Amino acid sequence: MGLLRLVALAALASQPGVAGGAETVGNSSVGITEFSVGKFRYFKLSRPFPEEAVLRNISSNVTFLIFQIHSQYQNTTISFSKTFLPSTSAKGTDKGLVFILRPEQSMCFWYMEALDAEPVQNVAVPLSYSETDPVPGGCNLEFDLDIDPNIYLEYDFFQTTIKFAPANLGYARGTESPPCDVRMGQDTRWRLQYDVYQYFLPENDLTEEALLTHLQRMAEVPHVTANAIKVVTLTANDKTSVSFSSLRGQGVIYNVIVWDPVLNTSAAYVPAHTYACSFEAMEGSCSSLGRTSTKVFFTLFALLGFFICFFGHRFWKTELFFIGFIFMGFFFYILITRLTPIKYDVRLILTAVAGSIGGIFLVAAWWRFGILMLCMLCVGLVLGFLISAVALFTPLGNLTIFSNDDVFWVTFSGIAVLIPVVFMSCLRMLNILACGLVGSYSVVLAVDSYMYTSLSYITLNVLKRALSTRFRSAFTNVPFQTNDFIILAVWGMLAVSGITLQIRRERGRPAFPPHPYKSWKRERERRVTNILDPSYHIPPLRDRLYGRLTQIRELFQREQPAGERTPLLL
Repeated sequence: MGLLRLVALAALASQPGVAGGAETVGNSSVGITEFSVGKFRYFKLSRPFPEEAVLRNISSNVTFLIFQIHSQYQNTTISFSKTFLPSTSAKGTDKGLVFILRPEQSMCFWYMEALDAEPVQNVAVPLSYSETDPVPGGCNLEFDLDIDPNIYLEYDFFQTTIKFAPANLGYARGTESPPCDVRMGQDTRWRLQYDVYQYFLPENDLTEEALLTHLQRMAEVPHVTANAIKVVTLTANDKTSVSFSSLRGQGVIYNVIVWDPVLNTSAAYVPAHTYACSFEAMEGSCSSLGRTSTKVFFTLFALLGFFICFFGHRFWKTELFFIGFIFMGFFFYILITRLTPIKYDVRLILTAVAGSIGGIFLVAAWWRFGILMLCMLCVGLVLGFLISAVALFTPLGNLTIFSNDDVFWVTFSGIAVLIPVVFMSCLRMLNILACGLVGSYSVVLAVDSYMYTSLSYITLNVLKRALSTRFRSAFTNVPFQTNDFIILAVWGMLAVSGITLQIRRERGRPAFPPHPYKSWKRERERRVTNILDPSYHIPPLRDRLYGRLTQIRELFQREQPAGERTPLLL
């Protein structure tokens, strides 16, 4: 059997372009795929037969290898043997195995398998490390593999959580691995540190080619540190689990670099990726992110917000409806989501109804009581909410202190309340600013329902924080790419244009309209006492409605023929 394997390898080596050099692409026809250290290879796996892989000419100064394989959303299984057992194999979209080399060993074999009916496109690479490099997953006690270099990823609507096994110190070939938990000195694995990195794929790009290309930038230590963003550094005493805000429809790659501060060496785990959505779901898949109900809701909301951005101060009651809609809709959505299990579309419809009721109630309160300070308090709080959300959307929001809910909500509420207090002496300017900023931001939310933009997470992160207690520990990093700069420029242009137009138009006019109820009452009394006023002679409402109905009825009556209508008299 060994002789047949050597013959097959010799035949494979005689074929040009199979291994070495740059990236290679292929689908081996002889059932054996050959790899070279540090060289990425594209290939397809098809069921039902596992494919054997081989790595030859391993250098003697290499102590262990990490072989990793990646696909977009179809699972691939890799194993040390043809028998795919849980303790000797790994299954998923981003998986890897660690090969601890024996003395004089210069060749490795492993097996790969795909279970889907369709061929699975993969990219794979073996990476080598020396005896001074730490071993990723070398002190695994949680997962199935003895040495597990993989990052395990889970996501839901709110957050994405990655988990990984602790690493161990490096060791030479043929020697025993250092003990993991016997003692906690500087000569044990407890001196190791873990740097967690995050890398964003291009926005609105769900192609397989883009993912497999960018994954190559997250496999090796120098490339990870050069291209990705370091989010947090963990010590051996910390829990090997980190949470991030889920970015639905946005590709994100995570990796962990384990660093030995004494020897100044490091090694990379197997990178893992997610889009926080499913490519195979029948409803709400990655390719159809925006629900119809979401698009309708935010499109109508944006139309109203666009009107408010330029004409809100002039049409005061319309603006009050807009502010009341936001106030009531936001709190109602939080309440109904936390207390009931009803579906998203139903929640959105009920939120629209509740928001409309809130808007009508605020307009009615202004019409009847005319309390300007109460209305402006609502307007100022909505503007303060947006400014507070923007402040915590920056890297400031990722400070450790804000992982405490009490600190977060006190800070958030303090900023929101501060805005109306600061502008209490110039209410008209406060109102115009609120119209321009809040109205123009509604356009940003409408854009997000059709295409991904990170600016929607300004308010969405606050909503997630209010809905889920687990979200407090999540890092809220988002990509900021070309689309976001364009949308930010549009938001700023709309806000500045709306504010400038309203300031120029309202110059010399009364700051706010008079009390509506008092004006209506005064006008009614004037009409009753002044018989010279033409409106005094206006018929009652009942007679006017009857006259209108008579006019409408005449439109549908047949026209009488012209001519004599009575008999001639003899």
